[in-house]
Amino acid sequence: MNCYKSLAYLKSPCRILTGRNLSTSTALRDQHSCRLLVVGGGAGGCSIAAKYASKLGKNKVIIIDPADRHYYQAMFTMIGGGMKKLNQSYKEMEDVLPKDALWLKDTVTEIDPKKSQVTTQKGDTVAYDYMVVATGIELDFEKIPGLLEGLKDHRSGVCSNYSPLYVTKTYGCIQRLDSGNAIFTYPNSPVKCAGAPQKIAYITADYMQRNGRKNVKVLYNTALPVIFKAPKYATSLWKVAEKKKVKVNLNVDLIEVRPDKKEAVFKSLSKPDETFVQEYQMLHVCPPHRPTPVIARNKELSDSTGFLAIDKGTLQHVKYPNIFGIGDCTTLPTSKTGAAVAGQLGVLRKNLSAAMAGKTLTSTYDGYTSCPLVTGYGSCIMAEFDYDSNPLETFPFDQGVERRTMFLMKKDVMPQLYFNLMLRGLWEGPGIFRKIMHLGLSK
Repeated sequence: MNCYKSLAYLKSPCRILTGRNLSTSTALRDQHSCRLLVVGGGAGGCSIAAKYASKLGKNKVIIIDPADRHYYQAMFTMIGGGMKKLNQSYKEMEDVLPKDALWLKDTVTEIDPKKSQVTTQKGDTVAYDYMVVATGIELDFEKIPGLLEGLKDHRSGVCSNYSPLYVTKTYGCIQRLDSGNAIFTYPNSPVKCAGAPQKIAYITADYMQRNGRKNVKVLYNTALPVIFKAPKYATSLWKVAEKKKVKVNLNVDLIEVRPDKKEAVFKSLSKPDETFVQEYQMLHVCPPHRPTPVIARNKELSDSTGFLAIDKGTLQHVKYPNIFGIGDCTTLPTSKTGAAVAGQLGVLRKNLSAAMAGKTLTSTYDGYTSCPLVTGYGSCIMAEFDYDSNPLETFPFDQGVERRTMFLMKKDVMPQLYFNLMLRGLWEGPGIFRKIMHLGLSK
């Protein structure tokens, strides 16, 4: 089924040609049709579109995303730590999308899986044979009273690496810190890059130690009952926290920020009626996250948590066989990281192609994800694990140890891999290299 513009559009006197996509200011709605629709232009959306755009033919893949820029969000920790600049973390969206795909710079507001059709904010409709949902997960800064006020005030000491709007504020907060509490938080919600909140805590602690600032107390307050999901790396991180003199508080959730007083209010999750206040000089907040509304409110597509309900092995929707999902928007019980998306790409490619050909889906995702846990200016623990939190390490040495080589890989190699290989559909995770490095043994 070829993509097409409707006759109504062709007759419209108000159409505007802008680059690679057609946008309109007409009251008439545009209608499109395609073999494959990709909703979302993040890591998963761009990568899977790249795999199919040239294979299916010109404009038979449609991508819908409203963003002007595509950010490599994994670099935000490095930016917050002063090791990278914000302009190194993004490319223009037009430059990362496959040339043979049609980009609709718009937002999907409604999905009708029974009709295999979506509606956009501008009122356009897109019919699809197959759809990959890659809408990601949303930041919910507004959920914590006082947080946005603090983030927008450059004197407040409140910062967050989770948004390009605020990430450049973090390093200034670190540099000005000379006494008092530096508090780092992890919320009581699913989040993307679950290691990020404690990475910046270790980086800050390392900065304090290197600059002889002994009057700063670094606190990591997490809503989780553990320091890290995978036990092997949790053991390593407790040692890092001890060495860096980072005080870890489990089962506590940030519920309010008082930027005028430089106070943070926390709730105890082990004692639900108990709250307490901590003063801070620096407060780095990982905001609560929420599923994208277009999925969460669609009960045909989502589960009770609001995420896209897909089979954790095949990545196919549990109810609609012509719908697949990838990345943070899904119910996959693994960490929400770019590395997880890479691990899902090969499975999605094989199973989507099988579905298109009317064949049985045979590829299975094992839950592979990776979290390069930066522990300072020159050290990193490269955590890799599966659905069961068992290590799934690529290199033939213990990755539970801080290493400079892993730091350099995180800082210099991974951004190149992301922009030059993954977004072009050429990287499906390190599985093949893992087999080579482990001499073909099961790993």
